[in-house]
Amino acid sequence: MFFIVNKYLIPKGFRGLTAYPFVFLKYRTDKNDAVFINHERIHLRQQIELLILPFFIWYFIEYLIRLLQYNNKNRAYRNISFEKEAYSNEFDTDYLKNRKMFGFWKYLFRIK
Repeated sequence: MFFIVNKYLIPKGFRGLTAYPFVFLKYRTDKNDAVFINHERIHLRQQIELLILPFFIWYFIEYLIRLLQYNNKNRAYRNISFEKEAYSNEFDTDYLKNRKMFGFWKYLFRIK
């Protein structure tokens, strides 16, 4: 995992973005935020499992589906299965040690 700090690469309303093997950060201090880094590590694992490019295609398609479903950008983002897994487990620093492969799958049909 490589950190790149640049506030101009991060979309408005977000603190970070992960694109294997990089974690782009808006703020340098986030490198020391264990919860934030754990969230991004979960995304790295998801990307590896789906061979990176399919992850981003799935992510985008699921976002569009959720946007149609909820008609709200934030709610659509929060209900993407990858984000639900990451937000649900970001405080558990041992999560990736015990996580089953394709762990995001169980969040696909859970509604928030």
